[in-house]
This record gives sequence, structure tokens and C-alpha cells, in this order.
Amino acid sequence: MNVSTDASPPGQWTADELMHGKAGEEFSTLASPTPNGSATTSGSPKKSGRFSMRSMKTSGKKNTDPLDWGMPGHLTQEEVDVFMKFRDEVEKRGGEFKNTVYSFSLIEGEAYCLGRWLRARKFVYDDVIAMVEEATEVRADARKHDFYPDPVSALGCGPSLFMHCYPQLYPGKAKNGCPIFISKPGVLNTDAMECITSLDGILKFHWHVMMHDYKKRLMDHKKAHPDFCNFQTVTVIDLEHLSTSQLSKRALSIVKTQTAIDSVCFPEIMNKTLVINAPRFFSMTWSIIKGWIDPRTASKIELISSRKSWEARLKDLCDEDEIPSDYGGKGPPTTNALEKEYSPEGVMQEHFQLVHVGSSGHYNVEVPAGGEMEVTLWSRSVNEVIVSIVDQNIKSKVYVGGVSFTHTGGTSDNDKPTSLLLTKERIAGPAKLKVKFESKAGRFASAGNYFVSCAVFEKK
Repeated sequence: MNVSTDASPPGQWTADELMHGKAGEEFSTLASPTPNGSATTSGSPKKSGRFSMRSMKTSGKKNTDPLDWGMPGHLTQEEVDVFMKFRDEVEKRGGEFKNTVYSFSLIEGEAYCLGRWLRARKFVYDDVIAMVEEATEVRADARKHDFYPDPVSALGCGPSLFMHCYPQLYPGKAKNGCPIFISKPGVLNTDAMECITSLDGILKFHWHVMMHDYKKRLMDHKKAHPDFCNFQTVTVIDLEHLSTSQLSKRALSIVKTQTAIDSVCFPEIMNKTLVINAPRFFSMTWSIIKGWIDPRTASKIELISSRKSWEARLKDLCDEDEIPSDYGGKGPPTTNALEKEYSPEGVMQEHFQLVHVGSSGHYNVEVPAGGEMEVTLWSRSVNEVIVSIVDQNIKSKVYVGGVSFTHTGGTSDNDKPTSLLLTKERIAGPAKLKVKFESKAGRFASAGNYFVSCAVFEKK
């Protein structure tokens, strides 16, 4: 997906078109009613025989909606001058500077792509150039690795494990063609995440998502719908189950690792964000934060705690078939969608459990009839434990004898955890298993956290 952009971008706009729009087309930023019922339209041009932005040239000064500011067809003369200067500089420098700007490829279109970078720095030319230079440097190492096309190599574990700890998915498309992105930081399990990957792994995986997953979704939709120009995302941030205790330094580091890349390398990709199921403490904080944000950005973010209200708002933005059933739509529930998207090939089911081991601990899991199971252990605890797998009801029936396990690597956030496949041979079902842990750290010492991953395959 790391394609050179030495060619010229398609569909160059004239200065007049950047200010007044293309003849016979109207466009804005959103494709659904706002909460008060007023209509807005898509970032994709819409053919119209009744209205043209061009016809407004002689009808007096335009009243530009904050969401239309900086969009093609709504620029001032001063903004057009900066746009043209930036366009010339991008073409003159070419190479990685241009590749950084057109990170989603030339298919996005010049006016919309350059516009994203310009809006991000308020059309201040020197600031825009500095931002692109910084982004080029930030992505340089990832580019050497083609932005990590293999997600397993990037994370150091299967993506299904990561998604269990921090569910994030693209279930469909909004009415304006933008991908729908649902993130569930309210159930982010940092203790489990620490067992399976590192901050460096999370960083690499995010590069993979943006440059091999999200980018492909945009390009596929653009090819199917050539008028689609809005390379942005309709995002749902679900804060259900969020507590103040979850806002740990590590949790914030995980979120910061992802957003740091987006803010510099993928500017202006937020089309609309719904923050739902927010606890009271977050709602009070947001009312303060909102006052610090510029009106245009703040108008893109809606905080909705009532399920009835956010379901209705989601249906304003997205067709019901594109919304997961657990979010009020008719699409597959998010758990099913995640399993379909990320389960390894050949795996029928996956079961995950974080086990905190004091002096001992256990996890019960069933192998269905017709299936056979692999069990893998993950941790970064330096305390030794003895692990065995026995039958839940017949304790004398041992599937895996006492196996010594301890983390052998470093303990910093960027050091990889240790994993061990416990089942040298798969355990055939039906069977009720108990994965047992016995600590060697001493009677009154805590061994630490251990993540158990169970994959069920069809019995051969």
C-alpha cells in the first residue's frame, strides 16, 4: 500500500472553483440532519440542477457554516493564495514530502487532500509546511517497514487478542460514505494488554490499521463511488463502564500512542464524533474542555449519555444496516463483527481470560464436541509459576503436566512480553478444562497477571 505519488493528482480545481464551487455542484461536510433538524450535506459533490455555489458569487457575501470553513468551494481569496502556494511546494518537493501529504494516495483528490492539511494549521503556510516536515519524519521508520502489512508481526500477538482487550472496529459506512469507527475505551483492559504486547507493538499496529486497513476502505469506496471525496471518519467513542480507576498512566499512554500519529500524520480525518454512555465525571470535564476547543472542532463532537438519544443520532448519520445491533441497528453485533474480522484462519472460537495469580489461580474453559483446543499463555511477570491443565471434574485426568513459566525479557513499556504454547498437542472435545497456576514466589507474594488465550479448531 506504500505507493509513490510522483504522478499528478486528478481533478485540479481552479481558484474560482476553490472559492465558489464547481458549476452544478453543491457540497458541505456532513450528510445527515444535525440534532436540531437542519440539513447538511456530504463532502462528496452532489449534482443539482437547482443550485450552484457558483451562482452565489453575485448574491452578496456568503455566510459560511463553521463546518464548511476551509472546504473546497468555500475558500477566501487569501486562503486560495495559500492553497496554490502549498500545491506548488508539494509538487516541487515531491518524494516523501508529497507521499506524506497524499498518504491515502492521489485518489483522494488534490482539493480535498491539500485542504485537510491547510485546515489543520488554519491556512498558515509556514505552519503547514512545518507540519508536513514533522509528519514525514514521524512516519519515516514505519515507511521503511511498509507500515507493517502483517498485523501479527506488528503487535507480537494476534489482533484478536488486542481487540479483546481494547475493542475497535469499522462496522460499516455512514450515509456520507465515511467509514464508521467504533472504539470502546470504557472496557480497555490495560492489565491484559500489558501481558500480550508493548507500546511499541501498539504503535506499529496503529500504522498497520491506518495505512493498510483504513486506507483500503477509503480507496475501495472511492473506486465504487467516484464522487466520494470525504476521506474522514464518523466515530463513536463508547465510554460505558469507564471509571476513574481505569484512567491510569498506561491507559492514557495507549490512547496517546494512537492519537499522536493521527494528529500529525492524518490531519482533519474526523467528520463527526459521538461520545456515548459518558459517566457523570466525564460529562463535567467535557463541559470545561469544550470551551478550550475552537468552535469548528467542538461542533463535530457530540456528547450523548441517553441511549435513546444516541441511537437516534446514529440513525441520523448512518443507515440501520450499517449500525451494529448492539448499537440499535440491524447489522451484526460488534462481538460477531470483531470475530469475523480478526479471528485467525481455521479458528472456530476463541476464549480469553486474564488471571491474577496470588499464591494460585485458575481459569475454566470448555472444548466443544467436534473441536480441539490450543492454549497459549502470555505475561511479563518475572515471578515463576507452574501451570497445568486438568479436567474440571476428574482432577486425576491431566492434559498438560506442570510447566514452568516466567517472563524472560525486560520490563519496560516497550519490551515484548513472553508467550508459551502450553498444548503441544491439541486437546479434543468435548472436555471441561481447568488451567491451574501455582506460584513459586512464596505463600504471601503475588505472582502477577497472566493472559490465557484458547483457540478452538475443527477436529481433524
